[in-house]
Amino acid sequence: MIRRRNVKIIATLGPASDTPEMIRKLFDAGADVFRLNMSHLDHANLKRVHAAVRQVEEDCGRPIGILADLQGPKLRVGEMTGGSAMLEKGARFRFDMNKAPGDKTRAPLPHPEIFNAVSAGQTLLLDDGKIRVLVKAKAKDHIDTEVIIGGKLSNRKGVSLPDTLLPMAAMTEKDRRDIDMALELGVDWVALSFVQRPEDVAEARKIARGRAAVMAKIEKPQALGHLEEIIDIADAIMVARGDLGVELPLEQVPGWQKRLTRAARRSGKPVVVATQMLESMISSATPTRAEVSDVATAVFEGADAIMLSAESAAGQYPVEAVTMMDKVAQSVEGDPTYPGIIYAQRAEPEATGADAISAAAHSVADTLNAAAIVCWTNSGSTGLRAARERPLFPIIVLTPVPATARRLALVWGLHCVLTEDAKDLDDLSDRAGRIAFSEGFAQPGQRIVVTAGVPLGTPGATNMLRVSFVGRRDRD
Repeated sequence: MIRRRNVKIIATLGPASDTPEMIRKLFDAGADVFRLNMSHLDHANLKRVHAAVRQVEEDCGRPIGILADLQGPKLRVGEMTGGSAMLEKGARFRFDMNKAPGDKTRAPLPHPEIFNAVSAGQTLLLDDGKIRVLVKAKAKDHIDTEVIIGGKLSNRKGVSLPDTLLPMAAMTEKDRRDIDMALELGVDWVALSFVQRPEDVAEARKIARGRAAVMAKIEKPQALGHLEEIIDIADAIMVARGDLGVELPLEQVPGWQKRLTRAARRSGKPVVVATQMLESMISSATPTRAEVSDVATAVFEGADAIMLSAESAAGQYPVEAVTMMDKVAQSVEGDPTYPGIIYAQRAEPEATGADAISAAAHSVADTLNAAAIVCWTNSGSTGLRAARERPLFPIIVLTPVPATARRLALVWGLHCVLTEDAKDLDDLSDRAGRIAFSEGFAQPGQRIVVTAGVPLGTPGATNMLRVSFVGRRDRD
């Protein structure tokens, strides 16, 4: 199955879509990677859904990526008398360690780390930013605030601290149990929620030990101050606009989306744009014009993947949402302005052999009007460097490693094919031509550009480029 677009689609699985039959429909509609949200999955259901995706993968004969998204630390107020209380603008409101139910003057906040870190003049956001309070004073066991934006505060609503660097890790004990199970099952990507600093990502990578790639979700303002270091240590980033839009002024989110996307592209790291992309399709068979434009913007920016959350997990139209996203992506990539925008954002090659070969492959393929670039890889690094160039013709990745093919299913423009390692240089070129033909990317007589590492099978040693003709015997 060939995707007629370069950007990839991630679909979140949930009650509306986690059966083998629905997963197959979503894959056929265009989903390349499936997200498993650990906020809503116990381990028994994680095993069930993981097995269902792998069964669909086997039936389709095409590598499918699985992303396990960790819940991360959730900061919440305690219980409220009667279930809720109305906070009035201008009123004083206290948070304390008392477990007694709250009222319109106070609420329990069972998180000592907040009391230790917050300072006067900082802001606390409640219930996804609907309520805003300003810290006026604090003591060891309470925080006194003024209500800036009022509203109804209900039991267990979330608390965000956009101005405060909290002395807590991005992974909770639940996350540690979840990541251990996900790695045991063999997921391809692990997404780390509420990253604040590079050390958070380093901890997850230490646990993963290469068994899965680690994606840093950028959803806290504190992460923006360490962006380059986080991108450097992570395998990919996600622009998680939901929580980022709570803790940042909403008008700043589009600009940060562009900056995050371009920073990741410069580094050659995959970048995912997520949250509320087709939100109205949770209950409507068609999206709004604004949502279509939002998806299109991410595609024009050259994001590696665009993601559906509740639209595919719990919505009434999961297949239609994936189909719509696929249509928008194909339309954007066929737009006359798309090549110029993508080329204008190309990053200069880094001073490495792999980047030099990838840049040369792009240039040679352009000059020869080649049918495709074919990359042999074990670790996946060759495919990543080829994708960083954003060539506007197919990139076929050949690998003998299933885990590599599955991870690269998330990366812009890569069509991954499992095949055994090449025996020699002739086999390397001949098989590249046969596969380019059989997969529908090239016809006899057309040229392809082949990259690989010599000695063959050496990880991270891309140092060879060949121009090869697709011969008639490649049809066999």
